[in-house]
Amino acid sequence: MTYFILFLSVCFILGGLAVPSNPSPYYAVVGLVLSSVIGCGWLISLGISFVSLVLFLVYLGGMLVVFVYSVSLVADPF
Repeated sequence: MTYFILFLSVCFILGGLAVPSNPSPYYAVVGLVLSSVIGCGWLISLGISFVSLVLFLVYLGGMLVVFVYSVSLVADPF
């Protein structure tokens, strides 16, 4: 179990680092979604399933707003 939590924490950090290192917002949002799913899996492995679900729903809503805004900025030629 310790190795599983260590694996999730390393994946969470790598997913967080994938966001600023990608120049395209499409790939950056994939890193954000994977990082949030791994973070919620980390909380579920600790036994905090309700908090994990609430954080995932709130975080997913915030990510979608940021993703739509950044895609609209990239698509706008002016």
